[in-house]
Amino acid sequence: MTLRNYPVWRKPRHHLDARDASNHVHWVELFFDLVHVVTIFMLGNFLSNHLDIHGFMVFSGIFLAVFFAWADSSIYNSLYISTDIPHRTLMAVQIVTMMVIAAAIPDILEGGWGYFALGYAFNRALTAYLYWRARRVGAEATSLAAEQGRNFFILAGLFALSAVLPRPFAYWVFGAGIVLIQLQYILPRIGTLRFERFRPRLHHISERFGLLMLILLGEGFFKLVVTLSQKSISAVGPDTLINFIMGGLSLFALAWVYFDCVGNAQPKSRKTSLIVTYWLAHIAIMWSAVLVGVALAGEVYVGFMEPYPLGYGMIGNIGLVVFLGSLWVLQHVVEGRDITRLYHSAGIRAFGIAAALLLLAIFPYVPSMVGNLVWGVALFSQIVVPFYRAVRDGDAGTTDISP
Repeated sequence: MTLRNYPVWRKPRHHLDARDASNHVHWVELFFDLVHVVTIFMLGNFLSNHLDIHGFMVFSGIFLAVFFAWADSSIYNSLYISTDIPHRTLMAVQIVTMMVIAAAIPDILEGGWGYFALGYAFNRALTAYLYWRARRVGAEATSLAAEQGRNFFILAGLFALSAVLPRPFAYWVFGAGIVLIQLQYILPRIGTLRFERFRPRLHHISERFGLLMLILLGEGFFKLVVTLSQKSISAVGPDTLINFIMGGLSLFALAWVYFDCVGNAQPKSRKTSLIVTYWLAHIAIMWSAVLVGVALAGEVYVGFMEPYPLGYGMIGNIGLVVFLGSLWVLQHVVEGRDITRLYHSAGIRAFGIAAALLLLAIFPYVPSMVGNLVWGVALFSQIVVPFYRAVRDGDAGTTDISP
């Protein structure tokens, strides 16, 4: 093996041109994911401190921005296998931009906005340079990389402009940039989805989604534990501790049902409508996972007999409704999981959604003990009922449920 064949010297290559292309996530990508642990935690803290309509809308906008920063990098790394020293250096700088973005989130409505917008602009510029570098080193002979580089450089300028414009006009300009990120992929005839070589490694992308879901739900555990530790575990009663445990089990259940039903599964085909549905449904389910993770911190603030905190209850039930609805959409988009689709039926999803909507209407007027019971029925039915059906049919010999 010559020196140039070692990963640290090997120039970026399109995965369709590489004989040794792997679908697994490289450690540099995992390190990039690591900084999102901090970013999502800061984002969750922001929502906890702004539990009103305005705060909810700002949170949702920031989430989309952070998600796209993660996703655009994931798409590039799925298209072009990049492991050399310049790429690692660029990814290290992108990690630093995410650190700045995360640090600016708590103060984003005031002095932190400029830092957030400039950090985001620099992050987009680095993504643009990654594409332009791929073309320069010969990894892309078509105009795909050049168009992507151009698009992200233009967007970087737009985001930088929003850092210095007066508010709220700055927010509208930044929001327009976020919308344009999505449109530059999917617009007919001009979006990059039209390129035959815009073919990310679907298994690689699905694995990245699974890893991010673990991060998002893991943040819920982190927030629960930090909230209780700040209140002091010795200062709460046994009922609050039981609620706390209920919150942890709920987060585990969300991971259980996601990975059993759709986690790490690829879309059935590369049909554009299917890919776009897979993409948008994952944005929705990731957003809802953060909502639920933040909402479950409310378990620490109540005993059995007090109503669940209003803001936490609202976002928790909305999050569960969106989570289950997105999960059902994804089940019909991914390949395989035939047995899962058989038992995780529309009826069981509709039951969970209906129970969460009922709880949304009544939780301010009932003790948290009742609210947690309804919540538990809505969520854990998504595991218990399909499992019961599978065991029943397996015992009857009507369905082969062996691996």
